[in-house]
Amino acid sequence: MFNGIIKSTGTIKNIKKRKKSMMLSIYSNLKLKKNSLGDSISCDGVCLTLTSKKNKMLTFYLSDETIKRSNFSQIKIGKIVNMEKSLKYGEIVSGHYTQGHVDTVGKILNIKILDKTWIIQIKTPKQFNKYIVEKASIHINGVSLTVSKKKSKFFEINIIPHTLKLTNLKNLKINDLVNIEFDIFGKYLHEINN
Repeated sequence: MFNGIIKSTGTIKNIKKRKKSMMLSIYSNLKLKKNSLGDSISCDGVCLTLTSKKNKMLTFYLSDETIKRSNFSQIKIGKIVNMEKSLKYGEIVSGHYTQGHVDTVGKILNIKILDKTWIIQIKTPKQFNKYIVEKASIHINGVSLTVSKKKSKFFEINIIPHTLKLTNLKNLKINDLVNIEFDIFGKYLHEINN
């Protein structure tokens, strides 16, 4: 479990693509214990297992399912990714509970800047519209955010300067793909009622 409060980022340094998988090496200042191999770490909102650690170089294995569901299908060397360690029991949850199980990718349609706030319009595949609720939580590239507006073809999020400063959201451009995890409680409630 994660809570979408990002305090560290990393830079993609190496990509080894296989037919149905991928190995990613990320350089990061994320503080980890010596025995952290096997730990779950959110990388741009995707829960990945740490398979290797050498100084500040962290390596992760991505399965075909992870690649298909996320923007890692288009990952490039040099990209900055948001990183978060999994929650410990008793820690304060400042964002919202997330699993790192990305549902889909969204496409950036527009970015407006109002004073110092970024208002970003995101389009998702139609079948996911049922999980988008105004004022509900949503996980974008690993960041806990709130849906500020829902329209038939897109939704909007507002990003404050503090969040922009600490995350890779400040690097977003129109047509970029972002990882999206919808609110877990909303997904369960929808399944129960159908």
